Amino acid sequence: MTSAQYSNNLDAFWMPFTANRQFKQNPRMLVAAKDMHYTSADGRQILDGTAGLWCVNAGHGRPKIIEAVSKQVAELDYAPAFQMGHPKAFELAARLAAMMPSPLDHVFFTNSGSESVDTALKIALAYHRAKGNGTKYRLLGRERGYHGVGFGGISVGGISGNRKTFGTMLTGVDHIRHTHDLSHNAFTRGQPEYGVEFADDLEKVIALHDASNIAALIVEPVACSTGVLVPPKGYLKRLREICDKHDILLIFDEVITGFGRLGTPFAVDYFDVIPDLVTTAKGLTSGVVPMGAVFASSKIYEAFMNAPENTIELFHGYTYSAHPVACAAALATLDVYEEEGLLTRVSEIAQYWEDGLHSLKGLPHVIDIRNLGLIGAIELEPIPGAPTKRAFQAFLKAYESNLMVRTTGDIIALSPPLIIEKSHIDQIFDTLSGVLKQID
Repeated sequence: MTSAQYSNNLDAFWMPFTANRQFKQNPRMLVAAKDMHYTSADGRQILDGTAGLWCVNAGHGRPKIIEAVSKQVAELDYAPAFQMGHPKAFELAARLAAMMPSPLDHVFFTNSGSESVDTALKIALAYHRAKGNGTKYRLLGRERGYHGVGFGGISVGGISGNRKTFGTMLTGVDHIRHTHDLSHNAFTRGQPEYGVEFADDLEKVIALHDASNIAALIVEPVACSTGVLVPPKGYLKRLREICDKHDILLIFDEVITGFGRLGTPFAVDYFDVIPDLVTTAKGLTSGVVPMGAVFASSKIYEAFMNAPENTIELFHGYTYSAHPVACAAALATLDVYEEEGLLTRVSEIAQYWEDGLHSLKGLPHVIDIRNLGLIGAIELEPIPGAPTKRAFQAFLKAYESNLMVRTTGDIIALSPPLIIEKSHIDQIFDTLSGVLKQID
């Protein structure tokens, strides 16, 4: 077969999180990207309303990142991460640690958000064991939480579609309630005033299992993949207080909120709550090369450093941890963020974004609108007996109108690159206004 024949053969690729049969009947192919736009196979410019998959924070095709990756491939394509190192790994870790508030001073490299989550969960369990608290083995997540697709992540995650076909998963896992409450908080701009008491559900779960058996709680500061559930005011601080009270580690999953999405470098900064572990990925390299990083507090790191110096402190890692090309991409991405002020830029445009998003209130089928930073969600009333169909119609209509959005259930989710201009915001919401008036 020729190259063209192979590329036109759609059968072999089992696509992730995709309706494969529907897609292959009418494929949506992207062939190039630059700044805020994709180019489709039929030559259209598609405005990227989702930063790829929440990851292309610096925009597409950034020359500094491209140059850094190309240079690194030629210089050092791969270096083993076990008992060996290369300079860029240490440089990147130091730069990242300097971006986080103390005591989040240590970085463990992974290759994705899913790996970051499983890494953080394992570190939490191993930490308590190192401290002599081996009975602390239970992990807590939250309903409607998304923490990747590893067995650890789907166990602590709370989206039923990601869990229901995969058996018992990890044992000893429980979940606290989610924060979504349409009856009190529909069409809230930013953080809801109502709902801090939802955090007290953690006390109920602790009472059920006893704190002596619970190692960690993992939550997304903003639950994004489930449809942008913004935490009520004071909610995250209350979780921190309860975890401190019971010697439970608090893990923030910042795979989406990290690297400028809320108008601060991390959600840790935005909410002024410091967890014990933070998972990141996506925006770390602006999606150019797969990479993730877990931030750990000094107390966690130091708990492992009491073993003899010639012994491995943590039996965990990946072949591609701190891959040289990924490190080069991440360092260049951090340069772009710094030079262009992208990690705080959202704070300047968040109000314009919020106003544009909430201008859709009152359009057909819209039952809620939510936002924080440069994230937005439009929740639609489901078609009776056909959940998800209405939002998927909107997704298809938007693509036909040269706009890329994400859908989850009957929710349209938005998270464009941080380089977005007001004209792009206008285009997004003008397009969606037309789309929402067309769908059934």
